[in-house]
Amino acid sequence: MAISSRVAAVTGANKGIGLAIVRNLALEYPKSSIAGSPFLIYLTARSAERGAEAVKTLINDPQLKSAKVLAQDGGDTTIKFQTLDISDTSSIQEFASFLKKEHPDGIDIAINNAGVAMDGFDSNVVKGTLKTNYYGALEVTQDLLPLIRDGGRYVNVSSSAGVLSKYTPELREQFIAASKTSVPECTKLMEAFTAAVAEGKEKEKGWPSAAYAVSKAGCTAMTKAIALEESKKGRGVLVNCCCPGYVNTDMTKGNGTKTIDEGAKTPVFLALGDIGGETGGFWQSEKIKEW
Repeated sequence: MAISSRVAAVTGANKGIGLAIVRNLALEYPKSSIAGSPFLIYLTARSAERGAEAVKTLINDPQLKSAKVLAQDGGDTTIKFQTLDISDTSSIQEFASFLKKEHPDGIDIAINNAGVAMDGFDSNVVKGTLKTNYYGALEVTQDLLPLIRDGGRYVNVSSSAGVLSKYTPELREQFIAASKTSVPECTKLMEAFTAAVAEGKEKEKGWPSAAYAVSKAGCTAMTKAIALEESKKGRGVLVNCCCPGYVNTDMTKGNGTKTIDEGAKTPVFLALGDIGGETGGFWQSEKIKEW
């Protein structure tokens, strides 16, 4: 049966890498294997004002205009804003309900790019960071993944800051085991880190004093565990995570060496490219990388 339209959703997309992901999805869609139908991208962000401004920016984007990929210029792609705060359970549920109602046949792509990098290091920073980067990412993945139709793609933007070389051999083994077992096992590691920081014993217990890095290790582990669960359902939905690289954004305080479009390359490749049926991978520079 022919699919009448293709649908994608991108979180944290009002600026930086998220905005570039939306732009590059529009640019790459006509060359993809799923092209040929109208393509609707939901650009999501916490702020309705900033989200609407981001959509306006893309509608007037010279690159998109020149490529004639937007519907207003005769192309297939329409970009719409929808509110979503992945650190807020009710916001995630409202967005999932909206998608179910608007697209009862499902969506094709979801890219969770939303994340935070907080200054300093203490229990509050750890809790605040994990709330978005681990628990929020987990919740939005669990709520949106069932909406993705057979053969679709789900991508979590993680980070090479979460590679396992920073940990003791024991913790590395625990992360790898958790990623091959279940999401609750991944969550236990995040709880152990939070408890160790609260006691002031994270270094003693083998953890780095780095909330962002641990949150992204958790995100990678959780994505791998979910990919394993999803693969058993036989729906052909590919679930991967990736590092966009060290990108010049607010999150890197302008110190990044890559442009936002370069940062968007791997997430967009995982969403639209020929990835050889790979699922549960940690990718960087369009290649699977050792975690």
